[in-house]
Amino acid sequence: MSTSRDQILARIRAANRGDGHGDGRGDGRGDGRGGDGSPAGGERADRDADTAYAALPRKYLRAHHDAATHDIAGLFAERAADYRAVVERVPAPGLAAAVARVLGARVLGARVLGARVLGDRVLGDRGAAAPGPVLVPEGLPAEWLAGLPDGITLAHDEPPLPAAELDRAAGVVTGCAVAIAETGTIILDHGPGQGRRALTLVPDFHLVIVQASQVAADLPDAFARLDPARPHTLISGPSATSDIELIRVEGVHGPRHLHVLLTGE
Repeated sequence: MSTSRDQILARIRAANRGDGHGDGRGDGRGDGRGGDGSPAGGERADRDADTAYAALPRKYLRAHHDAATHDIAGLFAERAADYRAVVERVPAPGLAAAVARVLGARVLGARVLGARVLGDRVLGDRGAAAPGPVLVPEGLPAEWLAGLPDGITLAHDEPPLPAAELDRAAGVVTGCAVAIAETGTIILDHGPGQGRRALTLVPDFHLVIVQASQVAADLPDAFARLDPARPHTLISGPSATSDIELIRVEGVHGPRHLHVLLTGE
């Protein structure tokens, strides 16, 4: 059995000889003719080359993790946490309570911290600055937000909010289109419950709800589930860069804080 190297060299020699069994340019002139100088000979040589190429064995490994034998959701949680995201696995009946707890800690905790650090001594009669609202994209399931504590204000991006308002928000809560276990990546296609791209890039905090059924084992599986006509944003942990002197800086291109609730198992 000849090796790939042998096949390549044989085709090169055939092309140099001009016997029509090379790459379709047997006479060396690059005009697509075979060794007999006719267009038909060149086409025949091209077909032979295509047939030989198609017959090559390709034992490619499509997936490293089989959902039948691996905990795909668990792998996603592990890999996403490696990117410094906060990941929690919560049962479906406890999802609303988990959302309320996370947003309450984010918004009400910021209010308490602001009052403690700044206080009236610094801010005078204005008191501590109130945290902004939590952004909610159109189509987010209402049951996810049931039971939010008092003091949390929700804001909808309709009509689209200006960048200054997005920046003032305490955070944003969304769903996702797909998640990838192998890379710990979340993909948004900006459909219902996800909002436009700016909605998840400008605020400093992003809470994402990922259904276990949305977790794909790897990239091929994930992209097979997506509509290529839609825009896609891939999120692997909080936004970070180490471009300058290899010093990690978070929050440069997106939220500094990513909190993932993995549910539906």
